[in-house]
Amino acid sequence: MTPKKTTQRQGFKTNEFIVYPAHGVGQIISIEEQEVAGAKLELFVINFVKDKMTLRVPTAKVVAVGMRKLAEGTLVKRALETLKGRARIKRTMWSRRAQEYEAKINSGDIVAIAEVVRDLFRSDSQPEQSYSERQLYEAALDRLSREIAAVQHVTETEAVKEIEAALAKGPRRGPKPAEELVEEEAA
Repeated sequence: MTPKKTTQRQGFKTNEFIVYPAHGVGQIISIEEQEVAGAKLELFVINFVKDKMTLRVPTAKVVAVGMRKLAEGTLVKRALETLKGRARIKRTMWSRRAQEYEAKINSGDIVAIAEVVRDLFRSDSQPEQSYSERQLYEAALDRLSREIAAVQHVTETEAVKEIEAALAKGPRRGPKPAEELVEEEAA
């Protein structure tokens, strides 16, 4: 194998689980060559089992598309710690916040995805979420649980339980005390 090919592959190997920002966790099932418009292209063939989708990504484009290896254990810990923090919800229009959440989910950054899960999480004592909030929450939870499951070699269900346990350890997630609301209205 030529050194050029090793460099182009960025250390990715067949059967390895990776994170593709727009789709989440996938597995490289093969590395193949195809001729496209008269030029030979080396491609990673990535399978996303849950989405029943196969993606072919030129090895030379992995950096440009943001494909990365699974998060290290320390980064997973940081994401789980993020879940325990206080939700940070900007006082901007929902459409703008929704775009920001979507961008974080598609960034492929496990900590940013954990922030979306934390910010959109609703406990049983809180008011119901809107349909679009629920959709974004589910998408972020799915991405986060799939990566944690792959890193820790557990099922997605076990990963979701771990995420929910971390969320439960966060600050009290109920309605604001009445005196806080009065102060905010006076300001």
